Amino acid sequence: MKTLRLVLGDQLSRSLSALRDVEISQDVVLMVEAHDEATYVRHHPQKIVLVLSAMRHFAAALRAEGLQVDYVRLDDAGHSGSFTGELGRALSRHPVDRVVVTEPGEWRVWDLMRTWGTTFGIPVEMREDDRFLCARAEFAAWVKGRQGLRMEFFYRQMRRKTGWLMNGDQPAGGRWNYDAENRKALPPHLALPPRRRFVPDAITREVMTLVEQRFSDHFGDLESFGWAATRAEAIEALRHFITNGLPRFGDYQDAMKSGEDALFHAVLSPYLNIGLLLPAEVCEAALDAYPQGSAPLSAVEGFLRQILGWREYVRGIYWLRMPAYAQTNFFDAHRPLPAFYWTGETAMKCLRETIEATRRNAYAHHIQRLMLTGNFALLAGIAPARVEEWYLTVYADAFEWVELPNTHGMALHADGGVLGSKPYAASGAYIHRMSDYCAGCAYDPKIKLGLQACPFNYLYWHFLIVNETRLKPNPRMALPYRTLARMVDEHRRQIVRQAQEFLAGLDSE
Repeated sequence: MKTLRLVLGDQLSRSLSALRDVEISQDVVLMVEAHDEATYVRHHPQKIVLVLSAMRHFAAALRAEGLQVDYVRLDDAGHSGSFTGELGRALSRHPVDRVVVTEPGEWRVWDLMRTWGTTFGIPVEMREDDRFLCARAEFAAWVKGRQGLRMEFFYRQMRRKTGWLMNGDQPAGGRWNYDAENRKALPPHLALPPRRRFVPDAITREVMTLVEQRFSDHFGDLESFGWAATRAEAIEALRHFITNGLPRFGDYQDAMKSGEDALFHAVLSPYLNIGLLLPAEVCEAALDAYPQGSAPLSAVEGFLRQILGWREYVRGIYWLRMPAYAQTNFFDAHRPLPAFYWTGETAMKCLRETIEATRRNAYAHHIQRLMLTGNFALLAGIAPARVEEWYLTVYADAFEWVELPNTHGMALHADGGVLGSKPYAASGAYIHRMSDYCAGCAYDPKIKLGLQACPFNYLYWHFLIVNETRLKPNPRMALPYRTLARMVDEHRRQIVRQAQEFLAGLDSE
C-alpha cells in the first residue's frame, strides 16, 4: 500500500509513529514549511529559523536513508501557504492509497486534520504521538473520578509507572519531592556555566537569510542565534547540561541574575518540543548522573519533575480541556497588553532585563516567565488571550499544548484552579529575594507606597483587594488575606489609588 506520510515541524524524530513502518521503496514523506504556521502569531525569528533549519536537516537525514522526501520550502513557487493546500498539491503529484500522520501537538491542527479524509476522499490514518511518556487516553483515565487535579499526584503515579528514582514502591531518598530545596538565591560570585551554542552551518544560514527577508518586522533578533539544528547537536547540548548545569540545577532553578540568561537551566525545551530530543532519553541522562555521583538527588529529582511531571501534566490538561479551556477568564481580566512587553522600555529593571533577554535569545527561564512577566500580567489584570499570544510569539519552545496551560493556568490562574491550586502572585519582596534585579532599579522593593515603591508591591495588594470574593475562600490564600484584614481602611484606599493610577498610565501595545 503506497502511503504519503506527513511530518510536521515539531515531529522531527526518526521514531515518529508516522514513520515507523515506512516502505523505502514506495512511500513518500511530505514535509511542508507553511507560511500560515510562521504567521498565525508573529513568531520570534529565531524560532522560525530553528524549526525550518531543523526540518531541512531532518529531511536530509531521511534522504540519506534512501527515503523519498517531498519537501516544500517556504519560498517555492505556487506554495499555497497552508498544510491543507500543500497536502492537496502533494496528492496530485503522488498517486497514493492513504495518508498517515502522527497526531499533532496543537488542537487547531488536529481539528484541521480531521477534515482531510473528507476533503480529499482518501483514508487518513492519525496515529498516537507515543514520544510522550503519558498517552492522552492514559491521562484521561487517571483523571476519571478525581475531585481535583494536582500535578504532584500525577507525578507520583508517573514515578511508579516508570520506576524512576524509586526503591520498590517508595521514592529514592524517602521523599517524593525536593522542591523546598530548589529555591535558593544565587550567591553573588558563583561561577556559571556557559550555554552550549552552535555556529550556524550553510543550511541554517540560508534559512536565516530567508527569515530576515520575510519576517524582519517580527519581535526578536537573529544576531545571537546559536540553537542546535540537528539531533547530533541537540544530544551535545544535553550532554553539556548534564555535565555543567545539572549538579547545581536543583539549588538554583528559581534564581535570577542580571545579564545571565540561562544560569544552570538546561535550555533543552526547544529541542524536546520539536522532536530532536525525546523526553525519555533526557530523563534517563539525568537519572544516570545520580548513581555516578555526578549530580545530587535533589537536582536530579527537580529536573525529572519538570519533564516526567510538569511537561506531561500540562499536555494532559491541554488535551483534556480544549478547546473550551482557552476561553476561561476566572478574574474577568480585560486590560490590553502593555507596550513594554514588546519594547522592553520600562523602569522596572526585572521586566526590562527579561524582555530584552527574550528579544535577544527567544528564551527566558521558567521563573522569569512565571514570576516576572506572568506575575505582572496577573496583578495588572491583562486579558489572558493577549498574554498567551505574547508568550506563543516570543519563545522558541512555545507550542500551544505547552504554552497555553503554563500561561493560562499557571501564570494567570485564568482557569480558576484547574491546573494549580492558587494564583502565583507575588510582591517585590519575592523578586528581591530571588534575584539581584532590584539593585540599580528605579524602584525599591522595601517601599510599599509612593513614587519609589516597587509597583509589584501595591499591585499585589490591589490584586488581592479587587479579587477578594474570588480568592478569600481558597484555603491556600488564608495567610495573605489575614494580613489584608489587619490593614486600616485608609491604607487600603491608598493602595487602590496608586495601583489604579499606575495601571491607567500604562501604554497599550
